[in-house]
Amino acid sequence: MLREGSGLPLRQTRELLDELRDFGLSGTTVEMAYWRVRLAERGVAAETADGFGRAYRYVGPPELRPGDDGGTGTGHGQPVRTAGEFAAWAEERAERTAAELAEPFTFVVGLGGTLRLAPRRSEHVACAGGELVLSAGEIGFRRSRDGWEVETVGNHSTGYCPDTTSWPAVAAALTLVGLPHPGAFTHAVVFRRCPRCGNCNLVREEHYACAFCDADLPEHWNVDEVALA
Repeated sequence: MLREGSGLPLRQTRELLDELRDFGLSGTTVEMAYWRVRLAERGVAAETADGFGRAYRYVGPPELRPGDDGGTGTGHGQPVRTAGEFAAWAEERAERTAAELAEPFTFVVGLGGTLRLAPRRSEHVACAGGELVLSAGEIGFRRSRDGWEVETVGNHSTGYCPDTTSWPAVAAALTLVGLPHPGAFTHAVVFRRCPRCGNCNLVREEHYACAFCDADLPEHWNVDEVALA
């Protein structure tokens, strides 16, 4: 795919190779079919699959990643794939304390589209088991006449910094479980990395300026440009 004489700068070639090795490439159905054939011609087996756009790597402090020396994150979030699994999960917590269900929970959506839940103060990277996610944030539930439903949901995760465009993955996971939801993030957070100083910012009131050095922030998500589904 990337050969001598292709005309790509060495740095860009290395970036593309790293992206292909670690995360795969994303594109239209036609583009992916083309590259699948081209790779097969060179003896490289590849598969294509539909997805929800970008996958997010953990970009927070390394010491919080499960398995790292000194890491504080333990265990994985509880996978919730069906209405029955959610009911059992909610009942278990209701037996422990009603106050726990009254506040938001930590959530992630894994690459397979599965919702994972953990207590609010859990690290997202621990909830995800250190893996890539399609989205992450906090979610709150309430009991309605017909059962449980999502009351609040947002993408506030400083460990993964997911874009607001990750909502479709969240909606699909909630729909799979049979949980009615608001149809969009009720608390949407805009993350941007400063191109000058490298710090990650939370953009407030559409003020795209770095809180650390006052440089202009880009309008597109740029926290981790490499991570693609």
